[in-house]
Amino acid sequence: MWRDSFRLQLFCLLMAVLAVVVLVHNFFQLEHLDDDTVSGSNWITENNVQHSLSQTAKTTRKPYCGYTEQTLSKREQAEQESLLAAIQWPKPPDGKIPFAQSTDPTHSDFVIVKPSRFFKVGDQLEVLVRMKDFQGKPKQYGGDYLQARIHSPGLKAGAAGRIVDCHNGLYKVFFTLLWPGEVKVSVSLVHPSEAIQVLLRLREERPDRVYFKSSFKSGRYSETTECNVCLPAGLPVCNFTDLYTGEPWFCYKPRKLSCASRINHAKGGYLKGLLTQEESLFFQSDVNIKRPILSSGPDSVIVKPKAFTDSSSMGRAEDPTASPSGYYYEDQWRSRTHWIHNFNKSDDITECLQGKVIHLFGDSTIRQWFEYLTAFVPDLVEFNLGSPKNVGPFMSVDLKHNILLKFRCHGPPIRFSTVFSSELRYIANELNSIVGGRNTVIAITIWSHFSTFPVEVYIRRLRNIRRAVLQLLDRSPKTMIVIRTANVQELGPEVSLFNSDWYSFQLDSVMRKMFSGIAVHFVDAWEMSVAHYLPHNLHPNEIIVKNQIDAFLSYVCPLQT
Repeated sequence: MWRDSFRLQLFCLLMAVLAVVVLVHNFFQLEHLDDDTVSGSNWITENNVQHSLSQTAKTTRKPYCGYTEQTLSKREQAEQESLLAAIQWPKPPDGKIPFAQSTDPTHSDFVIVKPSRFFKVGDQLEVLVRMKDFQGKPKQYGGDYLQARIHSPGLKAGAAGRIVDCHNGLYKVFFTLLWPGEVKVSVSLVHPSEAIQVLLRLREERPDRVYFKSSFKSGRYSETTECNVCLPAGLPVCNFTDLYTGEPWFCYKPRKLSCASRINHAKGGYLKGLLTQEESLFFQSDVNIKRPILSSGPDSVIVKPKAFTDSSSMGRAEDPTASPSGYYYEDQWRSRTHWIHNFNKSDDITECLQGKVIHLFGDSTIRQWFEYLTAFVPDLVEFNLGSPKNVGPFMSVDLKHNILLKFRCHGPPIRFSTVFSSELRYIANELNSIVGGRNTVIAITIWSHFSTFPVEVYIRRLRNIRRAVLQLLDRSPKTMIVIRTANVQELGPEVSLFNSDWYSFQLDSVMRKMFSGIAVHFVDAWEMSVAHYLPHNLHPNEIIVKNQIDAFLSYVCPLQT
């Protein structure tokens, strides 16, 4: 009898010890590994980590990062596959193309189809672009990335064109003629098709080419470790995956400090030596990056005015994929989908924003809106929050007219200098904390800092933001939500590998599709930067920002027509 009792006690003791061991093991995993319960993720073995880093040709690709596996619903999976298919880019027929057979903008040319015909405002102008290689031979395949615009320098007028790849070395560009007078055509080769294949490879295989870091501190002792959406296996990590959105983020664990001692986030730097010697030839500033393609004949047409003013295109339902969405005339942006009021006086802006709270979420390109409004409106005074310069959060207040203007950067990945850990916020979570209503205005932009990652990472972020937007509009339908699109920028050999316009164009296309049909408005910063005469810049010139603000405020305070 006593033996049975002893065995029972011994068994209970062993079970208690085993439970403690399991508890300690699980606690260790919680701190060092990923337990993404929001998205149903599980820990992946090291072999799987290495396998998932390899590129696959299928539209449905395995996640590049082994720390997190997204569990998508059938609808989410179908949408993701549809989005990836929509931005799939044509590939050269052969694996590696020598530089001499790559696209040469100097040998290439364009012709205006029927340049001498009678054109009037509202007509379509068609341009045929013929690509050739450095040997002067016609290209037989597509995949080059072009940008095109029409413009009248004397009128400070301009509009973007719609480009169609014929997949045989020929491209058609369509322009809508929107003002009378002499209208010139400009076409540029941003990247040859051979460079695009390099950019594709880097996006899938080297998402670590921009790296991040965080500092951990306790008392006088501090350590700094590398961070990213995904980190190679082999070392213990701190799991900073967001509990509400499931957005993954990891840092290597400090040697002596706990994960809870993290105090900030910052851009670490850019990797070098990403290209082979042959690949680097496809990225030369004065040779094949944003180089003009000249016309082999007339490069302009004469456009006659219409006999009457046609306003039928105004007021139709907003379509974020329509092209062109607007045009410049006398340096003022004219939308083709809604009336724009020019807020040339600070009093006009004050009257529009009186009694409102304006939230600006995103990167430095929407921070420009905060800076413009704060500088232009005298009564809007910035309140010093002690935030790092150019990082934020920032806040400006007009007590007299009850206006509150706020800016906050989006959550990681973000290539800002030091951001305090306590200020790392995801847009979706911020939206969930807003009550909303007729006096709440929200503007969002998110694109540039995702250019180095596979598109699935961006789709996931937008899916979370879209869900929060829909929930906000459901509980407060009169909340005004505006999305600022991406914009083009100046490019060189190095910048192209991290922030190419082609990366931005792909992300912008995804964003427009994901938010199409939702009760949000768009400020088309993309066409505003392509159509303008000023040089491209990641942070557009003030006159372009002013036009963005006019478009934004025209949604907030629409003209009574």
